[in-house]
Amino acid sequence: MEKELNILKITRNNIIKTIDGLSIEQLNQVPQGYNNNIAWNVGHLIVTQQLLCYKMSGLPVKYEASIIDDLKKGASPSQEYKNIDISFFKNELLVTADGLEEDYNNGKFKEFTPYMTSYGFELKSIEDAIIFNNLHEALHFGYIMAMKRAL
Repeated sequence: MEKELNILKITRNNIIKTIDGLSIEQLNQVPQGYNNNIAWNVGHLIVTQQLLCYKMSGLPVKYEASIIDDLKKGASPSQEYKNIDISFFKNELLVTADGLEEDYNNGKFKEFTPYMTSYGFELKSIEDAIIFNNLHEALHFGYIMAMKRAL
């Protein structure tokens, strides 16, 4: 899983580079044809990784329910994000990638509840979850790049 965890880190660093320099207004703007914004997409990634990898493994997630509810699949931005929120999201992109790698390498993931994704792929192990999470992150990175062009 070393390569897969490295891909996660590279993707997240690319996301940070892509959004650096955008104003808080740009990060919060919902471009025409979209139902969310760049800020929401970044937060969504950290929450989804926690749900796919930790919750499905029977481990505690890092965020309280209100954060998860605001950023989980199917949600839309319920607030205007502030600079402090964006800083938190950027930091968590890095911290949770490192934490996942450390927890995986330390054998923390001992069980996994199978989960059928809306993509049509069933996750049966933590390895499946990590691989699928990378696909999910790439998809949202694409959305972020498209939204940035639409601003």
